[in-house]
Amino acid sequence: MKKRALLSVSDKSGILEFAQELEKMDYEILSTGGTKRFLEENGVAITAVDEITKFPEILGGRVKTLHPLIHGGLLAKHDDAAHQHEMAENGISPIEIVCVNLYPFRETISKPGVTVDDAIENIDIGGPTMLRSAAKNHAYVTVIVDSQDYAAVVNELQSGQATTPETRRRLAAKVFRHTAAYDSYISNYLTDLTGEEYPDQLTLTYELQQPLRYGENPHQKAAFYRSPLGSDFSIAHADQLHGKELSYNNIQDANAALQIIKEFTKPAAVAVKHMNPCGVGTGETISAAFNKAYEADPTSIFGGIVALNREVDAETAQQLSEIFLEIIIAPSFTQEAIEILTQKKNIRLLTIPFSRTKQDKWNTVAVEGGLLVQQPDTFGYDEAEISVATDREPTAEELEALKLGWSVVKHVKSNAIVVCNSAMTLGVGAGQMNRVGSAKIALEQAGDQAQGAVMASDAFFPMADTVEAAAKAGIKAIIQPGGSKKDQESIDKANEYGIAMIFTGVRHFKH
Repeated sequence: MKKRALLSVSDKSGILEFAQELEKMDYEILSTGGTKRFLEENGVAITAVDEITKFPEILGGRVKTLHPLIHGGLLAKHDDAAHQHEMAENGISPIEIVCVNLYPFRETISKPGVTVDDAIENIDIGGPTMLRSAAKNHAYVTVIVDSQDYAAVVNELQSGQATTPETRRRLAAKVFRHTAAYDSYISNYLTDLTGEEYPDQLTLTYELQQPLRYGENPHQKAAFYRSPLGSDFSIAHADQLHGKELSYNNIQDANAALQIIKEFTKPAAVAVKHMNPCGVGTGETISAAFNKAYEADPTSIFGGIVALNREVDAETAQQLSEIFLEIIIAPSFTQEAIEILTQKKNIRLLTIPFSRTKQDKWNTVAVEGGLLVQQPDTFGYDEAEISVATDREPTAEELEALKLGWSVVKHVKSNAIVVCNSAMTLGVGAGQMNRVGSAKIALEQAGDQAQGAVMASDAFFPMADTVEAAAKAGIKAIIQPGGSKKDQESIDKANEYGIAMIFTGVRHFKH
């Protein structure tokens, strides 16, 4: 009796060549619908599934392979006497190879304007059922869901007349990963339609982007996975034009830089070190913006990541090339800029589609034994209910500086303080255990430039000591959320020194 292979695929990449190789090895090939037509048109002899089942495809193709004569052939144990007896009694022949890939549900829901009806019609039923049946019975059945595996299967069949148990188990595991991911797309899509915020089970799926050389430290293994339905405005979807592969820490820092740079519409440059901004600058040109970001902290930028929200031209590239940087991120680079920057062998040049800054719905953070989920902090200055808490209101220039500070401080590790003017950051205090400690760091970094500058705080002042330190350094305006029981003490201290202080009503903790 001929061995049988069942081929039914939506993605027909490589399926003709695979079928032809099976035909050479004297396999009977079963198929349905579009796959059957495609193979027949290319000269492959096909047995239609309905010839086996003696039952036609019905309901517009929704039912075609869901039949005991198919699933019996997939699930039967080849060395079980009872199974063999039942197969003989019911006219069931074994199927040794199953090659199936599924209706393109993920691709369908990614299309602009897709309707619910279109999405539902692209939920595959027969395909996952055949895959799961064959994968369960992988002791006897070779099951393929990825065209990249065709060649390896053909090689094993040609060399040994059968695939190895190790190969069948590897392919079965791949199938169950694939069907689990497929179901997660469907469950999340339908859950979103219902509006249910916190379902009783959260199923997320990610695809391997690349193994990494190591994690945060060389003794830690690591890999980078991406969300297939995640934002295009992300490191996961960046195009790397030049340089060695990204490291774990590179990816973390680059992501932090992206989150900051998207706060700005005017030309802006952001330098990041250890996931905190060390310099942020704006200007009339991208070259001027980078100059400001560099001047903000010319020491810390060394070995850092720079993100720019305009095309990098030759002038800016020359400036960038004069210091050691790990990564430069931009919407694009001119050819002259590429020629200048690629003279450095290891620098990574990444392009990101700044026109598609869709925000992921949730941020996730793994903790031991669980996962924290929260909405991204997209709350901006324009959404805040701004109130002036002091006797003096900020001037127009101070207000512009306060807006810049507020845009940056939300991306600094708490406790966070940013000192800046209307064009650039001057000092950043991050991650201290008390707020006045962060303020002292930011003010010390700003030095004499703190005279006439402004200060932004990610959370309220629990006491007036931060305002006192700001006043002595020459700060003229402060933006903070307010909400402390001791707000009045800070207000009084600001009034004492003639500082304008505004409240936003919203804090920006970042742990």
